[in-house]
Amino acid sequence: MNHNASLSAPPRRTRRIVILGLAILGLASALFVMRRPLMMSAPMCMAGRWHGCFDTFNGVVLMTLVTLPLAALVVWALAHRRRAAGVTSAWRMSLAEVGMVHGTVPFSWLTMMPGAGAGTVPGRVSLVPLRDLVTMGPGGIVGNLLILAALGFFAPMRFAALASVPRILALGAGCSILIETAQYVLRLDRVSSVDDVLVNTVGAVLAALASRRWWRTTAEAPSDRPRAALAPTG
Repeated sequence: MNHNASLSAPPRRTRRIVILGLAILGLASALFVMRRPLMMSAPMCMAGRWHGCFDTFNGVVLMTLVTLPLAALVVWALAHRRRAAGVTSAWRMSLAEVGMVHGTVPFSWLTMMPGAGAGTVPGRVSLVPLRDLVTMGPGGIVGNLLILAALGFFAPMRFAALASVPRILALGAGCSILIETAQYVLRLDRVSSVDDVLVNTVGAVLAALASRRWWRTTAEAPSDRPRAALAPTG
């Protein structure tokens, strides 16, 4: 049994290295494609100016990428603290918590950016399913798929109660409805569309399915508690 386990270790390690390499390659490719738009916002962000950085798509994406090392440091600190307390799955829990926040807040912020007529034009609602998909275009559809993708990917890894497709579906739909309702109530010159809710929810579910092998099951629920020390016998 130990011999078989030792034989299975190298393939697992190789697979992890390949996945990490592909992730780095994908991030590097995305940065290469978006290098010019991101650099346009870099001077404003470096100067700490709100206008031109935090109120633009390029600026928000740039700051999200810049703060990736800080997010990784927070993951390491949380995992180190949990491992010291004897918590199992410390790295998975810490990565899931930071990933949910770091991957969801910037996209949610982008959806709440006001338009040119914010505060003056009345709220607009589109309740006819699939009507707005044509006007979204490929870029709009991809963007809406990514809004709640991080939440759908990491939430079932962190919380056993969310480790099912129907619950992630309900979570994604509920969060998307809240976003669309806020856009309407705050009169941000945006269209609160049922198609946005549908695409956002689909993105959360697809991301959850991608992380399914790392979901926390009900049997693993007590794993976030410190391991009790064994009492000496005899």
